[in-house]
Amino acid sequence: MRFSIMPFLKKIESKILSGQALKKTLAEWKAAGEKIVFTNGCFDLLHFGHLSLLCQARDLGSRLLVGLNSADSVNRLKGPGRPINDEMTRQYQLAALECVDAVVVFEEDTPLELIKLVQPDVLVKGGDWKPAEIVGADMVLKKGGEVFSLPFVEGYSTSKIEEKIK
Repeated sequence: MRFSIMPFLKKIESKILSGQALKKTLAEWKAAGEKIVFTNGCFDLLHFGHLSLLCQARDLGSRLLVGLNSADSVNRLKGPGRPINDEMTRQYQLAALECVDAVVVFEEDTPLELIKLVQPDVLVKGGDWKPAEIVGADMVLKKGGEVFSLPFVEGYSTSKIEEKIK
């Protein structure tokens, strides 16, 4: 028996957006009255802490859009040797998750320009961020949205995994 992953990969790829596809998807979601949740990060070595954050974030609305730092951005933020996983791998891993509706890569060190474009109803980061420190929080709150710093899952981080491997 021969198994093809192509239909599954096409479904995953349909969740990886950029440019016009992002604008079209956002317009469709907003026209349908969807509550859009946005979070972002490097998501370098996907772990339980990431999964917890993403599932909780998705429960705060009807659509979850994940902003993914580009490889260059991760390198600038985290230093030499990072990211460990390449950009394509990180995109596909996130897009393969049921709780994630779409993934978009951004080149800047913060997602501010992307948040301006998305205009999410809910902005979410992990518990290591205070709501007032979350990039774009003021903008989301000003338009009547919500900002959450979700509980941090102790013991899970890419840095700790990297140390353990070494």
